[in-house]
Amino acid sequence: MKKYRFGFDIFGLALFFLIMIPNFIWFAIPAQHDILRVESITPIVDTIASIAQVIMIICLCIFKNKEKEKIRKTNLIIAMIACCLLYFLCWVLYYLGITNAGVILGLTIFPCLAFLLYSLERKNMIAFVPALVFTICHLIYAIVNYIV
Repeated sequence: MKKYRFGFDIFGLALFFLIMIPNFIWFAIPAQHDILRVESITPIVDTIASIAQVIMIICLCIFKNKEKEKIRKTNLIIAMIACCLLYFLCWVLYYLGITNAGVILGLTIFPCLAFLLYSLERKNMIAFVPALVFTICHLIYAIVNYIV
């Protein structure tokens, strides 16, 4: 904990809201072939994922590594942006009625990777751990509920 200080990371919060934009649209405007609105068969995994997600966002926003300078263009930031763009592309495909395993995995993996990459870039291992837990649970949820 010596490497960290409390502080507000506006970019962590911005990343969260950026990732959530398609979800807000989905809540308001269901897709034509909306397979994501079925009841989950993995409620325990979903609960763990939700808790990890909340902890991840809090940690991304309030813990800062003292050794990390201001945000700048790095390979990890570029990869994070690419993950966000691919995530948005998967939402477009989903709304076009394409609900295959690739799209479902894209909706699952790309936002998680964006959070993991951002945590790594900011050297925020406090946020990385719950992001990893969230990623694993989110992947289990997607595979069990929509692919298997």
